[in-house]
Amino acid sequence: MSVTSEPRASRRAVNGDISAQVEYRLVRNAAVREVQRGKTQKIDVCDAHPELLRAARNVGRPTKERCPICDDGRLVKVTFVFGAKLPAGGRCPGTVAELNALRRRPEPVLCYEVEVCPDCAWHHLMRKYPAGGPKSKGGRKVAQ
Repeated sequence: MSVTSEPRASRRAVNGDISAQVEYRLVRNAAVREVQRGKTQKIDVCDAHPELLRAARNVGRPTKERCPICDDGRLVKVTFVFGAKLPAGGRCPGTVAELNALRRRPEPVLCYEVEVCPDCAWHHLMRKYPAGGPKSKGGRKVAQ
C-alpha cells in the first residue's frame, strides 16, 4: 500500500506497524459539544442499535464515567472483535480474559471499542486497534 498527495508525487510506503490504533475522542467531544449547544438533538445521538444495548447491559465493562448526554447513566465499554475464523458479525467478548484470548490469536483481528449509555442509548466509537497475528522473535508484531 502506498500514499500519495498528488497523482504524480513519489510513492511512500505506509508505516506497516499493525500495533497502531485510532482514537476517536476528539470526534466524540465535538459531538457532545454539538448537543450541549443545541445544534444537534439528543434523539439524533441517542440511537444505539438494540443489539449494542443488549451487549452493553449483558457483557459490557462498566466505567466510572457519567454519560455526557443524559448525565444520569454510567458509561459501559463494549468491544467487538472481527477477523478470520470469527462470525461475520464479529465476536463480543464477555470477559476480559476472553478479550485477551482474542487479542492473542495467531490470526490478525481488528478490535472496536464502543462506549454506550444503556440508559439513554448514547454510543460512540472510542477507538479501533489491530491485535493478534504473527509475532516476530523480539515479541513485536510483524508488519503486514
